[in-house]
Amino acid sequence: MKKERILILAVLACSFLTAQWKPAGNKIKTKWAAQVVPSNVLPEYPRPIMERGDWKNLNGLWDYSIQAMGEPAPQEYDGKILVPFAVESSLSGVMKDVGASKEVWYETSFKVPEGWNGNNILLHFGAVDWKADIWLNDIKIGSHTGGYAPFSFDITPFLNGASQKLVVKVWDPSSDGPQPRGKQVNKPEGIWYTPVTGIWQTVWLEPVDAKHIDRLRTVPDVDGGVVNMVAKVKGSEYGDVVEVAVFEGTKAIATAKGAVGQALEVPVPNAKLWSPESPYLYKTSVKLISGGTTVDEVRSYFAMRKISAKRDDHGIVRMQLNNEDYFEFGPLDQGWWPDGLYTAPTDEALKYDIVKTKELGFNMIRKHVKVEPARWYTHCDELGILVWQDMPSGDMGHGPQWQNHNYFNGSELIRSTKSEKIYRTEWKEIMDFLYSHPSIVVWVPFNEAWGQFKTEEITEWTKAYDPSRLVNSASGGNFYRTGDILDLHNYPGPKMYLYDAERVTVLGEYGGIGLPLDGHLWKPDNNWGYIKFKNSKETTAEYVKYAQILKKMAKTGFSAAVYTQTTDVEGEVNGFMTYDRKVDKMNVLEVNKVNKEVIGAINR
Repeated sequence: MKKERILILAVLACSFLTAQWKPAGNKIKTKWAAQVVPSNVLPEYPRPIMERGDWKNLNGLWDYSIQAMGEPAPQEYDGKILVPFAVESSLSGVMKDVGASKEVWYETSFKVPEGWNGNNILLHFGAVDWKADIWLNDIKIGSHTGGYAPFSFDITPFLNGASQKLVVKVWDPSSDGPQPRGKQVNKPEGIWYTPVTGIWQTVWLEPVDAKHIDRLRTVPDVDGGVVNMVAKVKGSEYGDVVEVAVFEGTKAIATAKGAVGQALEVPVPNAKLWSPESPYLYKTSVKLISGGTTVDEVRSYFAMRKISAKRDDHGIVRMQLNNEDYFEFGPLDQGWWPDGLYTAPTDEALKYDIVKTKELGFNMIRKHVKVEPARWYTHCDELGILVWQDMPSGDMGHGPQWQNHNYFNGSELIRSTKSEKIYRTEWKEIMDFLYSHPSIVVWVPFNEAWGQFKTEEITEWTKAYDPSRLVNSASGGNFYRTGDILDLHNYPGPKMYLYDAERVTVLGEYGGIGLPLDGHLWKPDNNWGYIKFKNSKETTAEYVKYAQILKKMAKTGFSAAVYTQTTDVEGEVNGFMTYDRKVDKMNVLEVNKVNKEVIGAINR
């Protein structure tokens, strides 16, 4: 009877929470939107590349209020918001505009599990767009600016009693500010989309020792047969030791120990190399040992893979994967959702676009002016897909710059000192966040001429900060002889209007073939594509025609290409899938066949 009463109470509590929330608005939605339950939102462990066994998810219904900027904390809230969906999204249950003149206030309460007594408690935010101030039990404990990287606080000194009161205030100027924001604008149209304000990734708690591992940095050395690892540690003392064990399945194949702060070179004998065709991951255990006792342990993984560039027998500088010429081909992937905007409704949804990309025969994704949650990159690592990671653009104009071919050494934006600092700080945070994911093979500091500044300096810094990857200075932007790649954009069809004999030459964007489908549109009319067709057969035929052209260009100079795009996004109807992911707009088998022909062209 006791178990039955508990079950009944749980069902009633779930029904009450659901009654307090429902998706807002009448826009199209994915099938996963119906699976969102306020009592169990995005329940998966948020950081699988550095995993501990114990954690607590704070996602769910919080109180919220939208107030004029500068006002004190609200005495009464406007209602409930479903965290971690942005205020403007349907799944938040709010779907209201905010803007630079207002701030969003959040409040919730939580209890620290009794079994965590004696531990330090970390409060993690996956991402908050853009400036967040945080209070615990009416004490301000910190702030963070930057909409794309995770941040955390040790809240142990501020815990008080059985229940803890958490308040978060967020300000996001969207397109009125100089901060990185990608495609967000106050007045969405064409290729520009709805603003994303506030908490948009998982909020969670984690118990740790006062001495604990804060971050891992892992760099494979395929040529040397080793993996280099550094554990960043909080609270360590002289004499503390980091121990790494590498596993092939359940079998330990190598171990190494070193003082905290020392780089460990761990041998990986007869390494299994990672590639999209064979995405093998080695599991690791990383321990922090103090006074002979293990005080912290995390589980992680890495891959043995090498990305480089080399001139081939025909004099063309080619991208290489694991010391072999490798044509990288994938879609422009913007990571937007009609129901969650920046936030996928479920982890299955988050993974779905990657799975579909592989079904289409691609081996790469260009993550376009957005950064995803950590789980997305782990899915890429596990499924086997190469990733070009863009820096989200900001402080930019919206002119039709992408069709201007007279860029070479063109003029650059002069950004204010404040704007420059914001860019540099956020770019470093993003690189730190993603550094150890093997799927990432190219960093892209600028997209086109959007906010592009000090290109050579930014490129050289990026290359120095991570020498293990290629740097694509400005995809389709003002071109300088810096970095590893010359990246051309051309719509709709492929075109090679510049060529660099000293660097890799790629087609960083092309395509954009539009097909609007009734019943799957964000907007009823005025939908946009570079060219548009009336049915799947015509759209597929045009895609195949471009791919056949690209196949010839791959042989004569292109080493990679990016097709626009994975899905429709708001007013753009040029995706392989509709925005709600319910319809494949092209013949998947035909696309797969011709894509594999393009990828194989340089080896024939």
